[in-house]
Amino acid sequence: MSTLHVLSHSPFSDNRLESCLRLLGGHDGLLLTGDAIYALQPGTEPCSQLQERADGLQLFVLEEDVQARGLPVPQWIKRLDYPAFVELSITYDKVNSWL
Repeated sequence: MSTLHVLSHSPFSDNRLESCLRLLGGHDGLLLTGDAIYALQPGTEPCSQLQERADGLQLFVLEEDVQARGLPVPQWIKRLDYPAFVELSITYDKVNSWL
């Protein structure tokens, strides 16, 4: 069963990203929204953790949140708008929001 994991909290305020990365299965995806976008700051541990998993991980970011925070998005991450997010969420068996 595949799961889309949705993170919206900064990786610098708690350990949700680390916990999520430990639980990700081979068919799962990870969508960064809100302050979770800060995980993409170059040279940071969260960015390194994501990049290490980039080959085997479906990784997405919400374009609106990236633009609001003015961060660069690496080539190995797919950008989504809201309609694409909705479409993506129905391609997975379930969606898990890390509240």
